[in-house]
Amino acid sequence: MDAEQFSYSAFILGFALTAIASICYLALPLWPRLAYRTAATDTGATMTLAAPSQAPGWLGPAASANTWLALLALSASLAARWVAGGRPPLSNMWEFTVAFGWAIILFYALFELRTRRDADDWPAGRVIGAVVLPVALGMFAVSLIYFPSDVKPLVPALQSSRILGAHVTTMVLSYAALSVSFGAAVLYLVQGGGKRRFARLPSGETLEEVANRSVLLGFPMLTLGIALGAYWAYSAWGRYWGWDPKETSALVTWLIYAGYLHAHNLRGWKGRGAAWLLVAGFGAVLFSYFAVNLWVSGLHSYAGV
Repeated sequence: MDAEQFSYSAFILGFALTAIASICYLALPLWPRLAYRTAATDTGATMTLAAPSQAPGWLGPAASANTWLALLALSASLAARWVAGGRPPLSNMWEFTVAFGWAIILFYALFELRTRRDADDWPAGRVIGAVVLPVALGMFAVSLIYFPSDVKPLVPALQSSRILGAHVTTMVLSYAALSVSFGAAVLYLVQGGGKRRFARLPSGETLEEVANRSVLLGFPMLTLGIALGAYWAYSAWGRYWGWDPKETSALVTWLIYAGYLHAHNLRGWKGRGAAWLLVAGFGAVLFSYFAVNLWVSGLHSYAGV
């Protein structure tokens, strides 16, 4: 088995482990609240009784364990892909999408560790994975269905450019970090804002804190990624900014998260409005990645990323 074949096999393993982790995370809040049992009476008849039910104690640790195993398998896949291509695996839609999903899992796992240590209502904080892990799983499914996995040579414009590699890597990491804020915002809306509609979900305060930390981490990386892209654009095309569709969509995404940080941290704006803004921000991330790369013609289209 050569490096390219190993990379693909490790990816399939990571895909399967991500699917298992997603199912486990989803089962945590969706586990039936009542269990029905049949009991015999003194007269010999039987009757059905309803009793409160909780998710099995092993389900949460199983979700976390499969998340870390998926991260390990996908790390091996990307490393083998790097060996097979002789370059960082960030140069076409397959590689970028797999790396995006890998980074989502990485940042979620790290935020889960942080939440486990700090949150008062742990293990409810683990439920954020019920939103974030399926996003990564969807990325991998899109890769399998739509994008060829063959290792191909780079086009000349992408060769020998460390700045381009740093730009793409930083953008992947920033998008992935921001995915955690999306998961927390979705659960905040499901929870009913500051209310505690569902006991199995984290409190609104915990979700707001996780979302804000995610943006505080992801936004500086997004800013750096855009700046590196502008610097590379000058060396490649002779201008820093040209309102290419990819550049414009990245700017719109940046403005959404900048608006969130300004409103939340400087103006104290919280609640459902802030959560919807984070949902819109991640929608802009996905639009910038999928719609612009696949359906809008621009200078970034030839690269496949």
